[in-house]
Amino acid sequence: MSDTEQTIEDHAERSAGASQDAPVAAQGAADQEHGGPEPERDALQGDVEELVQALAKRDEYLALAQRTQADFENYRKRVAKEALAAQRKGAAKLARELLPALDNLDRALEAAAEEDPLLDGVKLVRGELHAALARAGIESFSPKGERFDPTEHEAMAQQPVDGVDGGLVAEVYQPGYRMGDEVIRPARVLVAA
Repeated sequence: MSDTEQTIEDHAERSAGASQDAPVAAQGAADQEHGGPEPERDALQGDVEELVQALAKRDEYLALAQRTQADFENYRKRVAKEALAAQRKGAAKLARELLPALDNLDRALEAAAEEDPLLDGVKLVRGELHAALARAGIESFSPKGERFDPTEHEAMAQQPVDGVDGGLVAEVYQPGYRMGDEVIRPARVLVAA
């Protein structure tokens, strides 16, 4: 095909396209006169606005649901933390009630004669009490040789002790008990002067 033939064909196609566009333009003008696509455009515009409002409501409800979910998760964590604190508080209170009995068992063991038939029973009961406290997370501590700490020790006396530097625990009269970082009962000690 030559350049001239190509140019003639292109011109023919453009003319055909223009003749097809003319009826569409004429139809649009006629529709505007008779109320054709203008109401359709208004209806479409209304539908678009409705969709925009629905999307805004959806976003609002989604944000509300996310906030509610976050609030519930925070509430769940707070309740679990409070329940754990209440459990620890209850265990510490029970331990405070049992410690005098444990102390009395220790005194009985110290005072008992080696051939006493009750000695094994007292040792068994004392061991079971210590094991029960350990299962609850309560441990005893004996700070002999450590520096005196008033947050963990209760000084019953202070006096010079040979071979022990001043300010150190020279003797433990009664062991202390703690649960984690909380001291349930301070150790009663003699502090070297």
